[in-house]
Amino acid sequence: MIQKFEFKHTQIDGLIEITPFNADDIRGCFTKDYSKEVFEQNGIKYDLKEVFYTTSHKGVIRALHFQREKQQPKLVRCIYGHVYDVVVDLRKNSPTFKEYLGFDLIGEEHNEILVPAGCAHGYLVLEHSIVSYKCSEKFYGEYDDGILWNDKDINVKWPLEKVGGKEKVILAEKDKNLQSFNKFIETYGGF
Repeated sequence: MIQKFEFKHTQIDGLIEITPFNADDIRGCFTKDYSKEVFEQNGIKYDLKEVFYTTSHKGVIRALHFQREKQQPKLVRCIYGHVYDVVVDLRKNSPTFKEYLGFDLIGEEHNEILVPAGCAHGYLVLEHSIVSYKCSEKFYGEYDDGILWNDKDINVKWPLEKVGGKEKVILAEKDKNLQSFNKFIETYGGF
């Protein structure tokens, strides 16, 4: 079976759900999750600069990250496993400012999202997973920042019951010490 690229725009401007090209046969499958030509034919200008992969255990939360400067639009796909992925619009002039959308990214479904600049991004790992980030800007550690995953003002409805509850969440020290949304607004005013 062959699945061609499909692009679904969401209510957050520039945030696009993508079904990539995928061909299944007796051997398994062949997936093409990015094509400059196909993206441009669909009105999406996206230049690839760097590719990262994370491997995470069930219960890990990596969130809610962004770069303060030289923001990183990214094409995100769970290539193995299952994550609940969240994107928060931090663009102060956007009609969806402070709103978030959540997506189930599942390795076997090959689905992905294109996260625009000016948005925070993170995910909860629902089963051991490998996630691919194809970024259109380099990673700059000095600009790395974020908002707490459980910030009360953004109020993401994480499906914590799928990992055994809040007490089973695994956080890096970096993610335990991120700022609140209010502190982000006080410091930056939005993007």
